[in-house]
Amino acid sequence: GKFSKSRGVGVFGDMAKDTGIPADIWRFYLLYLRPEGQDSAFSWSDLMLKNNSELLNNLGNFINRAGMFVCKFFGGTVPNMVLTLDDKRLLARVTLELRQYHQLLEKVR
Repeated sequence: GKFSKSRGVGVFGDMAKDTGIPADIWRFYLLYLRPEGQDSAFSWSDLMLKNNSELLNNLGNFINRAGMFVCKFFGGTVPNMVLTLDDKRLLARVTLELRQYHQLLEKVR
């Protein structure tokens, strides 16, 4: 049914803790599901689906590909980096974007 704090319907902090599901998985799912201006729907099956497909498969695939790339092209060792001026400009732009992202996250946007 519809979650209601006053009626005790929902999954609350102590209940989430008792499931044994790691806090980082809850954080991922709640941020993934979080609406900006409307109610959202929670379901256990969707939590499992998003954890398996979005978090584990996508993140795992990214990490696996990065590791294989390092092995294939760099002998399994990440080489030391020497940043060019263009690299430094890119890092400055990414830093600005991350600052804006954090500001929006703080405002729940």
